[in-house]
Amino acid sequence: MEKKTPLYDTHVECGGKMVPFGGYSLPVQYGTGIKKEHMAVRTKCGLFDVSHMGEITVKGPDSLKFLNNLLTNDYSGMSDGQARYSPMCNEHGGTVDDLIVYKLSDDDYLMVVNAANREKDYQWVCDHKQGDVQLADVSDDYGQLALQGPLAEAILSKVTDQKYIPQEYYTAVLDGQIQGIPCIISRTGYTGEDGFEIYMPSDKAVEIWKILLDAGKDDGLIPCGLGARDTLRMEAAMPLYGHEMNDDISPKTAGLGFAVKMDKDEFIGKDAIEASLPLKQRRAGIKVTGRGIVREDCSIYRDGEKIGVTTSGTFLPYLNGSYALAIVESAKREIGAPVEVEVRGRRIAAEMVKLPFYKRSK
Repeated sequence: MEKKTPLYDTHVECGGKMVPFGGYSLPVQYGTGIKKEHMAVRTKCGLFDVSHMGEITVKGPDSLKFLNNLLTNDYSGMSDGQARYSPMCNEHGGTVDDLIVYKLSDDDYLMVVNAANREKDYQWVCDHKQGDVQLADVSDDYGQLALQGPLAEAILSKVTDQKYIPQEYYTAVLDGQIQGIPCIISRTGYTGEDGFEIYMPSDKAVEIWKILLDAGKDDGLIPCGLGARDTLRMEAAMPLYGHEMNDDISPKTAGLGFAVKMDKDEFIGKDAIEASLPLKQRRAGIKVTGRGIVREDCSIYRDGEKIGVTTSGTFLPYLNGSYALAIVESAKREIGAPVEVEVRGRRIAAEMVKLPFYKRSK
C-alpha cells in the first residue's frame, strides 16, 4: 500500500493522475498533460509536490566530521543556511544515493534524500555513525514543494517578504515565512530552471500549495507532476538515482566528479574510486537523429560495436526531440560521433552530443 503525501486529496481534486512512485501515490500529470507542464516550467512557472522526499537530521559536536566521512563532497567551511549536494558511496565506490545537506548551525545539519531510498539511506547512515552524533528520520514532519521556472521569484515575492527569499543558488533562508507560516525557503531545484524548494510543517503543505497557486494564477503557474519533473531533469542532464547511478555505478562514472573531493583524507568508497581511475566508462549525451524514441537500457553501437547502454531516454518537449543519457566506453566517447541505438530489435540513428542538453540563460 503506497503512502500518501499531505497533498494527496488536493491532487485528486485538481485532476491529478495518481501513480505509485518511491513508495508513495503521486500525480504523474494533471489534465494539462506532461508537455504543457514541462513548457510552463521552462517559460513561466510550475509547482510540484515533493513531500515524498526524505529528511534526516544530523546533530552533535561530531556532525561535520561524520558527514565528511559519510559523503564524497566536503562540508567544511559552510555557512548557516548553505546547501551542498553530494553522492553517498559504498565501500566499492558505488552510489548508495545522492542528496543535499543543509547546514542549520555548527552542530546541526539536515540531509534530504530520495524517497525510494529513505529507509535504506537512514539505515546506512545509522550503520556508519561515528562519534558524538544524533540521527533521526524526520521525513513525516515535513511537507516540501518545488516552485520552479523563470517567474518563480516574482510569484514568491507576492506571498513573502523579500528578506525571506534567498538570492544565491544553493542557499536557504532557515527562518522564512509564507503569509506567516514558518518554512525553510531554499534556492534549489531539479528542473534546470531558477526556483525554490520550500520545506514546511507537513500539516501546512496544503495551505502553502493553495497560497502559491493563487498568487501565480495570473502568471501562468500550474501544478506539475512526476512526468514533467522527469523530462525537465533529463533535459538539464540531471542524474536520477536508479538510472544514471546505483550501488554499482560510481559518481565519477555518472558525471558527478565535481562533488567527489578526492583531496579529502578519507570518505567511504574513496579507495575504490581511486582504484577505478582512469575511468573505463563515462556518462554521455545521445541525440536521436533518426525516427523513434529511445528509453533506458537500450544498447548503443558505434561502427557496429556495442559501446554502452542508455540510462534514461524520452522525448524532450522544449528541445522538441528524442534524447537519452547513457554510459559508454570512455575511449569511444566523442562529441559529434554517429552512433546507433537499438530499440526493440531496430537500430535508430543518433549522435553523441555535449551535456547538458538544455541550459537556461542567466
